[in-house]
Amino acid sequence: MRRKVPQANSRLSAEVVSFIQKLRRVELFKAPGVAETIDWAGALTELDKVALDPETVSDTIGVLLKYQDDIARIGAGEGRRILDEVKAELAAAE
Repeated sequence: MRRKVPQANSRLSAEVVSFIQKLRRVELFKAPGVAETIDWAGALTELDKVALDPETVSDTIGVLLKYQDDIARIGAGEGRRILDEVKAELAAAE
C-alpha cells in the first residue's frame, strides 16, 4: 500500500491494513480487495486523515463495500468494534 498511496502516513497505513484484514474475516457478500483498500487509503488521505476514527470509518465504508447489505451489516457498531480491535493491537505492538 505504501507504493500506491505514498502520502498516507505510517500510522494510517497500519490501521487501514489491519482494519481490512479484520474486515475480511467478517461474512460479507463481497470482501474488499486490494483495489478497494488502495481507494480507501487514497480517499482518507484526501480527507487529510492521519488515523482512523469511528466517524470516518462509518462515513467512508462505502468506498470499501459495494453492496448495501454489507454496508448495513458493518454499520457503525461492527465498524467501531473492528476499529477498537485494530487500535488495541497496534497500541500493544508499540
